[in-house]
Amino acid sequence: MKGISYPRYGGPEVLEYGELRDPKVGPDQVLVRVRAAAVNPVDWKCREGHLDPVLDAVFPVIPGWDVSGVVVQPGASVTEFAAGDEVIGYVREDFLSRGTFAEYVAAPVRTLARKPRALSFEEAAGLPLAGLTAYQVLVKALEVRRGETVLVHAAAGGVGSLAVQIAAHLGARVIGTVGERNHDYVRTLGGEPVTYGEGLTERVRAIAPEGVEAVFDTVGGDTLKTSANLLAPEGRLASIADPEVLGHGGRYCFVRPDAEDLRHLSELADQGVLSVHVERTFPLERAADAHRLSQEGHTRGKIVVTVGGEPAEGPA
Repeated sequence: MKGISYPRYGGPEVLEYGELRDPKVGPDQVLVRVRAAAVNPVDWKCREGHLDPVLDAVFPVIPGWDVSGVVVQPGASVTEFAAGDEVIGYVREDFLSRGTFAEYVAAPVRTLARKPRALSFEEAAGLPLAGLTAYQVLVKALEVRRGETVLVHAAAGGVGSLAVQIAAHLGARVIGTVGERNHDYVRTLGGEPVTYGEGLTERVRAIAPEGVEAVFDTVGGDTLKTSANLLAPEGRLASIADPEVLGHGGRYCFVRPDAEDLRHLSELADQGVLSVHVERTFPLERAADAHRLSQEGHTRGKIVVTVGGEPAEGPA
């Protein structure tokens, strides 16, 4: 099969397009013909070796954890999916090697759900990692409740934009930090935009004088101190960007594959509750350019890599 891989850690230049070994399909896996794979910041962090302390790399590594595609072959013990089913997945294992930036991926069934009918393959590819992150932080870590005020940092990004929509669906008032150009975008998601940067504390206090009940941090660093200072009494703080949140009495969260959570997100998309904005798409062979754009850190919504057209019978 054709795919992207890297033989060693490094910059975008280590990404190579070419022939790769066809994946074997284990008993609890599903062979998926990839239609699209979203780019996430964790992809380039893995590529540069930042996750080496916690994830072994079996080189060459195929990058990518997000996928949308069509089932070609279910594993011997799989009853949840059949050939021809359209699926999405957050295909993360506890090591780096068998990613989604290829024509096919053998995905553990625990990582998959049916693709939302309301979303294109490109949009659907952007839902799993970002959607699961937003959902698990808001619902399970912060336990956001109706009537509360939630502050979401980087509210126009991949995770932030879905967090705004999910928090609003939960019945919360949502304040989102963004640049000026994304104010209207955040309003369309159901949030109240405030410009990030110097003076953020005063701007948030102007519209939430008593503070906020929950803060969803996607930035880390100095933002953690600002976030802690904006909490109402008994407020909760969670970060996906910086373990130092623990020193501020908050929780550090790392998303996990969860088929039931992913199924719920798919249903919310079909109900019109969730949308995924795709800022730009790249063909598979230009995955290095997609990584470069992701590293710039200014994307609204998602960057997606597209793979081929109509699904084939399976690897040659």
